Amino acid sequence: MKRACILLAEGFEEVEALTPADYLRRAGIEVTLVGITSNLVKGSHGIYVQADAGIEALWQEYDAIVLPGGMPGAKNLAENAEVCARIVQQQHEGKLVAAICAAPAVVLHGACGLLKGKKFTGYPGTEDSVSGATFVPERVVIDGALITSRGPGTAGEFAIAIIAALENREKADEVVQHTLLKR
Repeated sequence: MKRACILLAEGFEEVEALTPADYLRRAGIEVTLVGITSNLVKGSHGIYVQADAGIEALWQEYDAIVLPGGMPGAKNLAENAEVCARIVQQQHEGKLVAAICAAPAVVLHGACGLLKGKKFTGYPGTEDSVSGATFVPERVVIDGALITSRGPGTAGEFAIAIIAALENREKADEVVQHTLLKR
């Protein structure tokens, strides 16, 4: 069974974390919601989410690490040295890293330096803070073991891209069909 973790820091964008959690679980992927500073994490719109585990679970083996955006959630992820070290390790191992909204620019580029030479997308305007990478104004952009997406309205497509990368297109299409996601 494939395994993924979704990192939750105070101020995360709820839709960008919970849609992938739901869709990946529908696809049979084991998902761990990892609370970076506590197990009860407040999202950017005041919704509290109970994480499955604390930061100690960050160092388990995962086929994918998923980074929701939202502010100050992305900034809080970027400021955590342990989070950045784990993301860099995941990418160097050739395993999937998926980031949405502000997370590509703030975390992957700003904190981890992982976008150099890559194609990416993100929340409109965040590309202005990224140099050395190619911004593509698509809803989801895949460059090797890196998946990036625009924001809350693309969370479903983002999750489907992660499923297709971890499992296959057929499994992703099953989730699209069962959730009535328009493609």
